[in-house]
Amino acid sequence: MLHIKLFTMKSQLKIFLGVALLSGVALLSGCDKDPEPENIPEEITKVVLTFTPAGGAPVVVEAVDPDLDGPQSIVIGSIALVANTNYTLTIEMFNGFYAPTDPEYKVTEEVEEEGAEHQLFFSWSDGVFSNPAGTGNIGATGTVNYTDSDENGLPVGLATTWTTGAATTGKSFRIMLKHQPQIKSSTSTSSDGESDLDITFPIGIN
Repeated sequence: MLHIKLFTMKSQLKIFLGVALLSGVALLSGCDKDPEPENIPEEITKVVLTFTPAGGAPVVVEAVDPDLDGPQSIVIGSIALVANTNYTLTIEMFNGFYAPTDPEYKVTEEVEEEGAEHQLFFSWSDGVFSNPAGTGNIGATGTVNYTDSDENGLPVGLATTWTTGAATTGKSFRIMLKHQPQIKSSTSTSSDGESDLDITFPIGIN
C-alpha cells in the first residue's frame, strides 16, 4: 500500500524546581543535568521529487496528503524516466500546516540543518536502475549514490544520482526518511530510529 507514515508533533516542557530541605539550607536541582535531545518527528504533507538529466528538462513528481490523518486521500504522482539516462535526484519536503512564509513550512531546510540526525533510504524494483545496482538500502545492504553529507561526513540523501536501466513498466520506487538522533553512524540502517516519511511511488522507464 502506498502511504506516508506521519506523526503528530508534540512539544515537551520540562521544569525543574529546587526543593528546599533542612529549613532552606540544602537545595536539590536538575539544572546540573544536560537535557535529553529532542526526538520530534517531522510533519510532512508534501514531497517533491525532481529528477534532472544532464542538459535535459527535469521530471518533477509530487505526493500530497494535505490533512495527514484526516479524511482526504493521499495523491501520489507517477515517475516516468528515459531508459539508459543519468539523473540527479533532489528531494523537497513541506509542512502544509504552516504558511509558505513560515520557516517551519520547508521541512527540507530542517533536515539539512539537522543532517546528523536524519538519513533518507531508498529501494526500487529490480532492473529499474543500472547504477546503483541492486534494489536499494531499505531492509538490505545495497548501495545508493549519495552526493550530500552531514557535518560528520555521513550521507543525508536530499541529493543523489541515478542511471536508469532498460525500458520497463509497473515498477516501484520507495523513499524513507529516518530520524536518528544519537543513533546515526556509518553502520546505522533503515531499521534504526523513527520514520518521518515512508512512501512508494510507481515508476516506469520508457
